[in-house]
Amino acid sequence: MKKPYLEAGRIVSVTGLKGEVRVDPWTDSPEVLVGLKTLYFEEGARPVRVERARVQKNVAVLKLEGTDDVDAANGLRGKLLYVRREDFPLEEGSYFIQDLIGLRVVDADDPSIEYGILKEVSPTGANDVYHIVQEGKTVLIPAIRQVIVETDPDQGIMRIRPLEGLFDAD
Repeated sequence: MKKPYLEAGRIVSVTGLKGEVRVDPWTDSPEVLVGLKTLYFEEGARPVRVERARVQKNVAVLKLEGTDDVDAANGLRGKLLYVRREDFPLEEGSYFIQDLIGLRVVDADDPSIEYGILKEVSPTGANDVYHIVQEGKTVLIPAIRQVIVETDPDQGIMRIRPLEGLFDAD
């Protein structure tokens, strides 16, 4: 089952004297976080209103309701912020990275061939790269239509047609 709340970033430090925090965004860009009016702590259990927000370099600087001084802001250091899944409708064929992590990766033509588990996604300029791990070995595959045949997070599976040589024995 997909989580209703998704990890969106970690509070890494305090900035200024009025309770603002710097957030390392785990979203496509910090602009995603600064555009929200409500974020959540504790996997969605505790909503917090965003009073103001801005982007500074590659981080989001947020003033959260109830955090009015340096001491209060320091108490939030290291905490994760969450967003509601329903606030981010995706286009057909798009997925949240958190829904891809842990998928079993199998051959599209012969499902008895299992390549491993998708453990990490690395964004690159052209396309994402999926890290497939099996028996301690990691194979990197490009997330392109020629390779990824079907992605089904609800069933916990990804079917691929790997490029020649990707999974050949060493």
